Amino acid sequence: MDFSLLLVIAVALSGAIYLLDVLWLRPKRRERLATAEAATTEGLDAPTREKLLKEPWPIDYSRSFFPVLLVVLVVRSFIVEPFQIPSGSMKPTLEVGDFILVNKFAYGLRLPVVHHRFLEVDDPERGDVMVFRFPEEPAVNFIKRVVGLPGDSIRYEGKQLYVNGEPITKTLIEEGPELSPQQLLLEEQLGSVSHYIYNNPRDPGPQMREVVVPDGHYFTMGDNRDHSNDSRYWGFVPEDNIVGRAFAVWMHWDGGLPSFTSVRRIE
Repeated sequence: MDFSLLLVIAVALSGAIYLLDVLWLRPKRRERLATAEAATTEGLDAPTREKLLKEPWPIDYSRSFFPVLLVVLVVRSFIVEPFQIPSGSMKPTLEVGDFILVNKFAYGLRLPVVHHRFLEVDDPERGDVMVFRFPEEPAVNFIKRVVGLPGDSIRYEGKQLYVNGEPITKTLIEEGPELSPQQLLLEEQLGSVSHYIYNNPRDPGPQMREVVVPDGHYFTMGDNRDHSNDSRYWGFVPEDNIVGRAFAVWMHWDGGLPSFTSVRRIE
């Protein structure tokens, strides 16, 4: 289900009904009231006046919901949008069940539904955690880390990432961390961003020969390097598919009671 499309339809429909009432139906109700009052010398009682001025239920609901729906549409489309993490591809940065906030204007403002960028702000930077529409199934949102920018050459061999021929620095932090005892916890320096990744020493993982990122595209990878469906498998992310930059975790929910103890910035 395309929630953005449903929201746009709801705003357009409620707004149209509300505008129709303001411009035509409400004056008609007042005209009927004036005609009824002119036809009697005793004046109209309160129930009769209320009945003649009463709004039909579609108009009443539209007047009540239109401002709320419009605010939700503007905030969700142009300012910030919440998402839930459904998989472990971004561990240890993001856990399954994390609820995140995504900055919708960081990479420019886009029209809802059609996703056309009408105002340029900034472009993704190496190391950003980015939400985008999956190129092979645009109705599905993915979240990965930006590794390659347009024009970069990217290679991944022996669990080592190379950008423009240079190996990306990573430092071993812990062998067999408590949350994932089969993995190695490492700190990686990607551009100006220092962040943690997982590598599985028992799994050779994917190998990828050098590729060059085309103009208008980005190369992304999950922080859980051996368990991530990312650009190493399906290619590049078109600029038109970008949704926004993930910047905070505001809640965690794994089926029990929601927890707010993991509120944090996303690095």
